[in-house]
Amino acid sequence: MVPDPRRRRCTSGHGSRMWKVSVLAFLAWVCFLFYAGIALFTSGFLLTRLELTNQSSCHEPPGPGSLPLGSQGKPGACWMSSHFSRVVLVLIDALRFDFAQPQRSHMPGEPPVSLPFLGKLGSLQKILEIQPYHARLYQSLVDPPTTTMQRLKALTTGSLPTFIDAGSNFASHAIVEDNLIKQLTSAGKRIVFMGDDTWKDLFPGAFSQAFFFSSFNVRDLHTVDNGILEHLYPTMDSGEWDVLIAHFLGVDHCGHKHGPHHPEMAKKLSQMDQVIQGLVERLENDTLLVVAGDHGMTMNGDHGGDSDLEVSAALFLYSPTALFPSTPPEEPEVIPQISLVPTLALLLGIPIPFGNIGEVLAELFSGGKDSQPYASALAQASALYLNAQQVSRFLSAYSAATQDLQVKQLHELQNLFVKASTDYHRLLQSPRGAEIELQTVIAELQQFLRGARAMCIESWARFSLVRMAGERISLVFLLLFLQSFLLLHLLAAGIPITTTGPFTVPWKAVSAWALLATQTFYSTGHQPVFPAIHWHAAFVGFPEGHGSSTWLPALLVGTNTFASHLLFAVGCPLLLLWPFLCEGQGPKKRRQSPGNAIEARIRCEEEEPRMEMRLREAPHHFHAALLQLGLKYLFVLGIQILACASAAFILRRHLMVWKVFAPKFIFEAIGFIVSSVGLLLGIALVMRVDGAVSSWFRKLVLAQQR
Repeated sequence: MVPDPRRRRCTSGHGSRMWKVSVLAFLAWVCFLFYAGIALFTSGFLLTRLELTNQSSCHEPPGPGSLPLGSQGKPGACWMSSHFSRVVLVLIDALRFDFAQPQRSHMPGEPPVSLPFLGKLGSLQKILEIQPYHARLYQSLVDPPTTTMQRLKALTTGSLPTFIDAGSNFASHAIVEDNLIKQLTSAGKRIVFMGDDTWKDLFPGAFSQAFFFSSFNVRDLHTVDNGILEHLYPTMDSGEWDVLIAHFLGVDHCGHKHGPHHPEMAKKLSQMDQVIQGLVERLENDTLLVVAGDHGMTMNGDHGGDSDLEVSAALFLYSPTALFPSTPPEEPEVIPQISLVPTLALLLGIPIPFGNIGEVLAELFSGGKDSQPYASALAQASALYLNAQQVSRFLSAYSAATQDLQVKQLHELQNLFVKASTDYHRLLQSPRGAEIELQTVIAELQQFLRGARAMCIESWARFSLVRMAGERISLVFLLLFLQSFLLLHLLAAGIPITTTGPFTVPWKAVSAWALLATQTFYSTGHQPVFPAIHWHAAFVGFPEGHGSSTWLPALLVGTNTFASHLLFAVGCPLLLLWPFLCEGQGPKKRRQSPGNAIEARIRCEEEEPRMEMRLREAPHHFHAALLQLGLKYLFVLGIQILACASAAFILRRHLMVWKVFAPKFIFEAIGFIVSSVGLLLGIALVMRVDGAVSSWFRKLVLAQQR
């Protein structure tokens, strides 16, 4: 028996292996080009800012000239003499503002609205009614993203997080910017912490005593809170502390597990109410109590975005001594969350962190209800002036280090600060009775501080148009497509790759396959927004949690989210069977009469080899088809990511950019990466199977020759 020469060529495996390596290498190169394009666009769209490592110091005033009135000549005085020796900070994770509001009826005579989360913090309202000059409730306005790590960073540095920081919520890193914890440690304060172990990574070695508890198991409502309560009151009674921080997680975990309307939320808030009552009873006159939420939550109990419910948090301040000059307003004042940072710094007599852009709460420095109007206004102006000096110094240092800030707006703000500073020093030399002028200075300083914060928000939300749509991003995508088709034609010079024979997959099949992956993503309950992530997937198979591990739950959540992208990409090479499926259902088959079916089948087998025989006779056609299929699939995916990038670029100033377009681009980019890796794995798997079949076929031919 003389073997067919075509089949003899098929038995040569060296050239086939070279082709397999070439196909995978070229597809990997195409994927790399796409990754480069995504990275360049991301660097201009997902915002970052320069983190300065400068530190504020008591030995260096925040600005030129002498310190304001009340800062000199007192033992231990820094920028301003301290109002409190101790502070208790109770951070109730996800304490939305309306959780702290009392139950109210919409119409007179009607019973108040009954919801599980309303009216459960009754001790706050009781204190506000009985001691109106000692306490205040604020609505704290949070800057998105509303994830815990970013909120802790803002609550300690007074700075603004950027959108790119959201990815750090799984793995927190030490804060390098100047912050309250660092300033308190430098001042020799004994800081005791208990609660969320995120603080351990953000402030390593900063606490004189710490009780950390794992924060990732959102199904566990009680372990962290009960652990805090075990140490909270004994620590307070011991007196071996200057700053006591307790970060409760039960409310946040209850929201994730049940939502705010569940009866369990009422139980957790009632527990927090009892905690506040116990702390108030133990406070001494030199101690300030701060109860704060780091962010809110949606109606489903999630957070991370910028909806009204997510960015609304409660802030409650209480002192056993009179702290405010007037009774609380009918509706709580709305303040930026980062205003707490300079306020706490000056109340405790430590420098304001260098990078803070928050505005001090001036009414806390008025001297209480018995202070004279002029003395109260002067004290408020002094606190605001120190704050403005610090912000002005930061803006100067930041603008010297980078070009992020808008020059014209920065110049206008500096002129406003110079005018306010001149007016302030002039009034210090004037006789008493200049209360009206002081109020004008206060308004000028507040205008400067608010303008500086608005400029930073706008500047750090300014996109790099060069990176987003300039020559580099255009070059990457154009280079990708040009190289793809150029190399196809170059390869076609030696191998008929443009005529892949029976293995050609039509564009409509490839497009339908890619769209089916997207449809499966949505049909399985996913959406390209962060609050819709299925966090419960992190505990599939691990109902008791993961301990201190973060990579495993992150992997489980990621796999659950992008499973459709991965599965369809791995299965994409199976589309090579598409032509044979269509051929098997062709019209000629259906027109055959029953009487001639056997004869027709025998004739087809004699005239046309089966699919596996075609593969053996034309392996180069098969490899060319794999390459062409991979390029087609990457092209369809590339069109999707390019459309998302274009939409994000065009609508970068849209009000919904961070709620819709940025998350969509992030999900699409991650989906492309997952799909491209899955495609390479799928093609490699098909090649591996093809290699095994070829080896078996060669052995079969050799056996026939014998």
